[in-house]
Amino acid sequence: MGHHGWQGNPPRTEVEARERIVAAAATCLEKFGPAKTTLSDVASELGVTRQTVYRYYANLAELLGAVAQAGLEDFVDRMQRHLSTFTTPSDVAIESIVFAVQAIPRERRIGALFQAGETEIFSRDVTSSMAVAVGADILRRVPVDWSEIGVAADELDGLAEILMRLFVSFLQHPADPPRSADELRALVRRWLGPALAPSRSLDESQGHPRAPLDG
Repeated sequence: MGHHGWQGNPPRTEVEARERIVAAAATCLEKFGPAKTTLSDVASELGVTRQTVYRYYANLAELLGAVAQAGLEDFVDRMQRHLSTFTTPSDVAIESIVFAVQAIPRERRIGALFQAGETEIFSRDVTSSMAVAVGADILRRVPVDWSEIGVAADELDGLAEILMRLFVSFLQHPADPPRSADELRALVRRWLGPALAPSRSLDESQGHPRAPLDG
């Protein structure tokens, strides 16, 4: 593969090379911060030339995207554990948004895209079919009965996409002044909560429970 340098320990495969470049980029982000990290820094960390890094990643934005992707698995696991503590569809949906908005900017890898202003890459990746499928799988695993609000299992992809688009929007365009977690939770609950509550008859919603039918 024409590897050069690599501190005397060249990678054996292209996959290994990419993994080591991503790891080096993550180290540089910790050392210098997203705004000051360059491809030259990453190359120096690896003991290779910039041209070697360019063989695998066309630019810094693409490399940052790979860094964020590498941190996604752990983030998904933690979100899954958090959402599993809630027992209603509305709470799960609302908390998924609040958790993402609060946690992503603090993520060493995923948050790098937002800190560096590369939100377009993140939003494109997070609404891809693969990302939506991951989000839907999280919703299927939480201990709630989606059917009680009329949502079938095969419709959870659509709900996952809506939730993802909402939290990406909150991240890209934060409120000024910033909202606390409780303030964001109250906002989302007010406008999203009713759509995810168990359906009631028209009479019930107006405070007049429908009388049972005789016989």
